[in-house]
Amino acid sequence: MSEEKKSIHGTWSSRWTFILAATGSAVGLGNIWKFPYMAGDNGGGAFVLVYLACICIIGLPIMLGEIMIGRRGRNSPANSMKSLAVEANTTSAWTLLGASGALAGLLILSFYSVAAGWAMSYIFNGFQNITADSSSASFKNLLSSPSSLIFWHSLFIAITVFIVARGILKGLEKWINTLMPILFLIILLLCIYAMQTGAFLEGLRYLFMPDFSKINPQVMLEALGQAFFTLSLGMGAIMAYGAYMPANQNIGKTAVSVAALDTGVALLAGIAIFPIVFANGLAPSAGPGLVFETLPIAFSAMPLGILFGTLFFVLLSIAALSSSISLIEPGVAWLIESLKIKRITATILLGFTAWFIGLFSALSFNLLSEFTILGNNFFDATDFLTSQIMLPLGGIFIAVFVGWIMKKEHVLDGLGLKEDLIFKAWYFSVRYIAPTLVGLVFLNFFIDFEKYYELIF
Repeated sequence: MSEEKKSIHGTWSSRWTFILAATGSAVGLGNIWKFPYMAGDNGGGAFVLVYLACICIIGLPIMLGEIMIGRRGRNSPANSMKSLAVEANTTSAWTLLGASGALAGLLILSFYSVAAGWAMSYIFNGFQNITADSSSASFKNLLSSPSSLIFWHSLFIAITVFIVARGILKGLEKWINTLMPILFLIILLLCIYAMQTGAFLEGLRYLFMPDFSKINPQVMLEALGQAFFTLSLGMGAIMAYGAYMPANQNIGKTAVSVAALDTGVALLAGIAIFPIVFANGLAPSAGPGLVFETLPIAFSAMPLGILFGTLFFVLLSIAALSSSISLIEPGVAWLIESLKIKRITATILLGFTAWFIGLFSALSFNLLSEFTILGNNFFDATDFLTSQIMLPLGGIFIAVFVGWIMKKEHVLDGLGLKEDLIFKAWYFSVRYIAPTLVGLVFLNFFIDFEKYYELIF
């Protein structure tokens, strides 16, 4: 292996810490609330089956590529791409790939913190004597209050900035080592409770017994998108964390561990939620409101519902926080390297930027509700721009760069592998299969384009 570079930002103290960090980046609101409602909207087991296939076929190959780029470059995503482009004797324009990922992460954080604020506010909800009407009214009252949304949005950003400003060992590593075990513990407690609801087997059947007749192109596209986005691919987070990965760690085993833990959290969320939903006669296809409008009704009717309802939203907040610190880190690393400023200065600067942009997302549910972009409020438009355009494009270009631009010997050296059967299978996937299938996710934009065309014209 070639002489190993070292990151100026430090390195993770152990392989397990990197796994927890990368898993924390991947595990977020999407795992805890989005995965269950998407599964509910798309046939339960049928969606889960396609989702798991996409994790293996697409997610893992691209994740290996991102980690390898980060560790070989040992810099922020933008500067890692720059140095590897020079190494490959190609245009420095590939730097833009790393920069766009960092920008996507910052934009995601701007609206992500608003949604995370909802979860934080629900920790103090009470979960007593909640009816369908009162639950719906409570969520609507939250969305209609500019002061409440801005307060929780600001608090979440402040906590994120505090953690990231402390650096790799004192900040990211310390808090990840604390938060992630707590997250796993809480979700296991909720699963244990779900076993006592009387509808546990019904929930399992719904989640893991696929009705193959429900598998259609739309389900495949949505499962593909969920698999891709849940692993935090294309936004620079995994690349940035890879730069802090010790040289002696096996990238392949580490990526498999991260994907397995991330997928496990999503499945455990489904195992915890669907029995509660069925036990209370609620609809599994309730959509995004499943968590914030439907589950509080269920918690209210449970024995110890106050405890478990509070634990659930603590879990949701921790999951959101573990992702948010990775969303801002690529930009922070770039500012430190490029402008030679202190970490605390870089973190506050980007934190303030995300906070300011996020104000428009917070106000899009009330004071700015009539302001729309292609028929969407600012919150949804920012989500669409990042999730449906920036991240898929980032994933495609990462696969292209690793599979077609980098020299094969540099890829082998970066991964620490020999050209065996496993490497050849991965290399074929990252060159041909992954970019093609991720491209299908991106085509989802064009499938819906007629709708947006009509709105414009």
